[in-house]
Amino acid sequence: MSNAETITATSVDPTVAAGAAQFLTPVVLGLQALTLNGKQAHWHVRGANFVGVHELLDVIVDHAGDFADTAAERIVALGLPIDARASVVAEKAGATQVPAGFTKSDELVRAVIADIDAVLVDVKAAVEGLDEIDLTSQDVAIEIQRGLEKDRWFLVSHIAA
Repeated sequence: MSNAETITATSVDPTVAAGAAQFLTPVVLGLQALTLNGKQAHWHVRGANFVGVHELLDVIVDHAGDFADTAAERIVALGLPIDARASVVAEKAGATQVPAGFTKSDELVRAVIADIDAVLVDVKAAVEGLDEIDLTSQDVAIEIQRGLEKDRWFLVSHIAA
């Protein structure tokens, strides 16, 4: 047997990999949807806070894309594929609060906050569920939660009284 034949893609128990993927896949899809919808909001923001919100949305979109990549790469590192094609993400993105056209900045901020909150539901479920399955994958979910909550705080600060 050659070295190439003895090396496997991962040494992780397939049950652990499947469990981690079960919790991280909705996170990836939600973050990809947030990336798309956040860019939609970025392009269509209007009002007195235009520049601040426009620029902040770009940062949030970048973070969401990075978080999605981290979670997806964890699934793949465990030896499983992930289906995050546009059609699959579109199903997740369909529940967005972000409107299609030009919108006042405070309304868009509230919509993006609602979209972040929807992703956080899946992220928090991943944090809880992964506690008994795979602590490394749980750490990925915790880091995503930390980042999303910070981005949410920045958005809330734009509309807080």
